[in-house]
Amino acid sequence: MALPDRLRKDSPGNADNSKYYGLTRQGATDYLNSVLQVLFMTRDFREAVFRHANKKPDRKPDGDLDYSLAALFNELQKQTADTQNITRLLGIENVHEQRDAAEFFESVLTLTNHEVSKIFWGCLVNKVTCANGHSKVDRDAPFWHLPFPLMDSWNKVYSVVGGIKEFFKVSHLSGKNQMYCEQCDGKTDANIRNIIKHHPDVLILLLKRFKFTTSNRPYVKINQAVDIPLTLQIPEGQTYELYAVVDHSGDLRRGHYTASIKSPDEDKWYKFNNASVLLVEDTQIYSRSRSAYLLFYRKKTDIQNAGEVPTNEVFLPTLNKDCDQGTGKISEGEKGCRWKPSRRSGEDVSGGRERR
Repeated sequence: MALPDRLRKDSPGNADNSKYYGLTRQGATDYLNSVLQVLFMTRDFREAVFRHANKKPDRKPDGDLDYSLAALFNELQKQTADTQNITRLLGIENVHEQRDAAEFFESVLTLTNHEVSKIFWGCLVNKVTCANGHSKVDRDAPFWHLPFPLMDSWNKVYSVVGGIKEFFKVSHLSGKNQMYCEQCDGKTDANIRNIIKHHPDVLILLLKRFKFTTSNRPYVKINQAVDIPLTLQIPEGQTYELYAVVDHSGDLRRGHYTASIKSPDEDKWYKFNNASVLLVEDTQIYSRSRSAYLLFYRKKTDIQNAGEVPTNEVFLPTLNKDCDQGTGKISEGEKGCRWKPSRRSGEDVSGGRERR
């Protein structure tokens, strides 16, 4: 499949008032359509998909996700497209079952070539500093997203800015929780905090709206209002700008996903609802939402002396099966999720996330 350079430069559009095309829905596959539209509208990802496909133009797209994405994106630049080949490659057998958009976003990234998906890859580390000033950095933890737990409250408002501060706050260990310091040759008080070792070009925040319970309903939907900043500052000094939001409306049985995305070519937002694409009025731009589920922030500026460590070996994140849904933060000691390099096409990429 030859994809000429012009396909990577032309702006997608149609003859209607909307500048972009949508995706037809198979049953209840709006969860997949919403994240595919975000990937298509992420210019760096789309261009990487085309570059990778052009390296082997004679390869058939029906057996490889990278080339199937290139074919889909090529079609989306000209007309409304369908996702039948994508659902087949992702192992989606029952298209009428409501699934998790975050799960399948990770599945797509895990199955694509790492040169294509690397803009979404980040890496966390734990930095531990004892009371005497000795520091060490624990194991790397690659991630696709940072998870923020919400409260099952209608009246309280969750702040994304506050969630960032909580995620990267310094924890103090003392008393029974003292840590052993090799340089001090004994247990001491210590501070521990998360640091982003590698800042992704696109930072994804997962608002955990699905809560597991032990009642008759295994999962409940949390409709807490969330304050969403258009600009986000990470403690190490990196600035990100919001450019896409995946929303989930309704409950778990009759829910629906849509995506609102800022055009990379102009200062306008569009709402993608399967085959429908509409221009969003300025008054509808996000500030507070009860339906926002995935937030996508694009890196705005380069880090100055933030201690980001380059590496020639890229390990893309895939959750182990014994991890809880949405776990991405490194916890103290040996608790929390362990991570491993990504798997490639044909292997299990379920990530331990339960179906809903």
